[in-house]
Amino acid sequence: MAKHIQSLERAAAMLRLLAGGERRLGLSDIASALGLAKATAHGILRTLQHEGFVEQDPDSGRYQLGAELLRLGTTYLDVHELRARALVWTDDLARSGGEAVYLGVVHQQGVLIVHHVFRPDDSRQVLEVGAMQPMHSTALGKVLTAFDPVAHAELVDAKREPFTARTLTELPDIERVLERTRAQGYATDMDETWEGVASVAAPIFDRHRLTVGAVGITGAVERMCRDGELRPELVAAVRDTARSVSRDLGAKPF
Repeated sequence: MAKHIQSLERAAAMLRLLAGGERRLGLSDIASALGLAKATAHGILRTLQHEGFVEQDPDSGRYQLGAELLRLGTTYLDVHELRARALVWTDDLARSGGEAVYLGVVHQQGVLIVHHVFRPDDSRQVLEVGAMQPMHSTALGKVLTAFDPVAHAELVDAKREPFTARTLTELPDIERVLERTRAQGYATDMDETWEGVASVAAPIFDRHRLTVGAVGITGAVERMCRDGELRPELVAAVRDTARSVSRDLGAKPF
């Protein structure tokens, strides 16, 4: 049986106590409720405070839950709402386009895949939910970077690895691609991340017109492209899917 880390258990208990009791609790109250020495409780509280999970009132010295917990909770809810709203539309996109469909969000200088619909054929495929994709070379990453200032800031600091001969890694070159992405409303990836693979993605907005994710379709170049260009019907289908999910999230028509 795996051992539990005592300090983490105590920190979790502390957060639950602050969430379920009075709005603010003093050090003595917290230590007494959890059966801890004051010095031990204070050390844990200081760490939680440093990470933004706990805040201390400067006048009373009492502790309460911090804004970082709210941010994490909101992110969790946003991602799950995004997936829930996108389920039907992404299934339809995979069925009509005949290729795999991915839903991605910004996470730790990359794109986190939060939903994946298999290509609708009998081929063997691997579920990629939870996988990370690079921001600078994938269609999903370019879209998020183009329309989300936070993602753009993370791209600047991220390591930009050359995956193929077509991968752009220099920031001025990438910025030109992002300008084109903003102008046309979608991004593409042609042999830039994986040899022989092409994709197109479009941004998803919420009711505040904030970019909350991106949806894209991915497949072999020979199926996705015609005369060296992405098939226009696939581009249109991806953009329609993004608009539909955005509308379901409360975004005004665009």
